[in-house]
Amino acid sequence: MAYFLFKTEPDVYSFADFQRDKETIWDGVTNPQAVKYLREMQAGTEWIFYHTGDERRAVGTGTVLSVDPTDPKVPVVRVRVGKALKMPRTLAEIKANPLFAQSPLVIIGRLSVVPLTEQQWAWLVG
Repeated sequence: MAYFLFKTEPDVYSFADFQRDKETIWDGVTNPQAVKYLREMQAGTEWIFYHTGDERRAVGTGTVLSVDPTDPKVPVVRVRVGKALKMPRTLAEIKANPLFAQSPLVIIGRLSVVPLTEQQWAWLVG
């Protein structure tokens, strides 16, 4: 099973918006590496919803419903809301955890979609 983390500005699309909508298309991704990660996803892939900006914390989960790779620029990724994290994890907590020492989340701060290991996922969802 693959796990990922999706970043978004909470004033653009927050976890509360996602909870209200229940499902959405994850779009607006332009970085080639992030697009590559989107192309790797399959139905059932689980991911962490992360607020950027002033919050900088992991706040909830989601599940990929489908990936339509026919758009040559960015695949259309339909996602469903999961649950709010019992203990949202701040970027400072994430950076302090040795599990994330080599993570693109820490190394490549501007990347909007990053892969997670099973251990990273387990720690984030607590």
